[in-house]
Amino acid sequence: MHICFALLLTLIFAVASTAPSFAAGDRFALVIGNAKYPDADAPLKEPINDARDVADELKRDGFSVDIGENLTGEQMRHAFERLYGKIKPGSVVLLFFSGYGIQSSRQSYMIPIDAQIWSEADVRRDGFSLETVLGEINSRGAGVKIALIDASRRNPFERRFRSFSAGLAPVIAPNGTLVMYSAALSSVISDNGSDHSLFVRELLKEIRTPDLMAEETLNRTRVGVTRASRSEQVPWISSSLAEDFSFVPGSAARPQSPPPPEPPPPPPAQSAVAPPAPPAPPSPPPAPPVQTTTAPPPSEQLPLPPPPMPRPADVATPSTPPAPKQADTLADDPTIKTLTARLNDNPDDAAALYRRGQVYASKGAYELAIKDFDNSLRLNPKDVEAYNNRCWARTVIGDLQAALKDCNEALRLRPNFVDALDSRGLLNLKSGQTKNAIADFDAALKLNPRLTSSLYGRGLAKKRNGSVAEGDLDITNAKAMDPNIVKEFADYGVQ
Repeated sequence: MHICFALLLTLIFAVASTAPSFAAGDRFALVIGNAKYPDADAPLKEPINDARDVADELKRDGFSVDIGENLTGEQMRHAFERLYGKIKPGSVVLLFFSGYGIQSSRQSYMIPIDAQIWSEADVRRDGFSLETVLGEINSRGAGVKIALIDASRRNPFERRFRSFSAGLAPVIAPNGTLVMYSAALSSVISDNGSDHSLFVRELLKEIRTPDLMAEETLNRTRVGVTRASRSEQVPWISSSLAEDFSFVPGSAARPQSPPPPEPPPPPPAQSAVAPPAPPAPPSPPPAPPVQTTTAPPPSEQLPLPPPPMPRPADVATPSTPPAPKQADTLADDPTIKTLTARLNDNPDDAAALYRRGQVYASKGAYELAIKDFDNSLRLNPKDVEAYNNRCWARTVIGDLQAALKDCNEALRLRPNFVDALDSRGLLNLKSGQTKNAIADFDAALKLNPRLTSSLYGRGLAKKRNGSVAEGDLDITNAKAMDPNIVKEFADYGVQ
């Protein structure tokens, strides 16, 4: 009898020693809210308040929380290192990030406030890859890994290189990982103007619900956001959890109340941009291998008619261009001030001229941008990026003949240059050359199927060319990925 009892105790302790332990001391969280980006027009309203609320809730749920606000790259690096150093085998580790995020090379990067991003390569240099962070957390032995990323915002850096893909990319995460984005893949949302995001509001409401496993908590959050936004915002979830975990310690292994019903699935004829939002439009077809893509020939086969050019009735080009922004009105911009100081020291700094031109263009000072691109190209006549940016700026102000020469030169120097194809598509759209515009946008989308400006531009061109249903589909898809795309094209003089 005593032997059997002792054997039973031994088995119980053996099972307990091998089961995962999710005690309060084994829960670690890093919460980051980045709001004050110098390159943005104004600080973001939501991230700081959201980060504080999430941190407070996680502390109540037994997490040891490290919170950081407005972190530079160096500060973010130290914060991640502190987190890595705390992890024990079997730990639960949670990352919350709110701020700007950019996808590059099919990875999502969290951006510190002092990032100096002028090209896509700078994203990988200054940003922090979510996949890399999750991989490091996993290598330290964490049992459950959770990432909550509220960074699907249109950000000021993306306007500096026009081949960007909006929003965030799917993450390839290690086993035992639960990832949630505040919006669908490759789509962006606008801040709602309040001090807290809809995503965090719904998340905190569901976390506080007892007896829910983590996957169900996030699924309910997704349903709540989708309903509250009328399907304009549909969070994305990826899970490879192999064991039960609840945010509230001591919750039962199974929920006691049924979850709210899912929104109805989309019609079979269309596939939503991000499940399960019914109104979300179909995604564009997958891209064929880049190696086989052939761009349309340059200017000889895509001529612009001589002036005066035809102007379709539904292309809104102002009869008089807006008054150009003057240099003195932008002199206090911190980035422009820094670049101007560099140019005062060295007027032949081609890189500084090009970068200041980019900033001027992003702020609508197109005449000033063109002047800087002129000087940059004088110093470096083979700068393909400067040709493309000058083409785009000239297109916006209506100098279409000169813009065509720039775009064609960019494509001569770099065949299949997606940015220049997109710029030339806009140029052809503004000039009424709808077939040429469709050809350019088609070629750009084969190289980058998520290039929102080409998708929206192709939709407008198709409608003007008589393919109304196809055009409406492109426009709907583009607006789902970037709600600001209509205003952007209106600023270019195209509606």
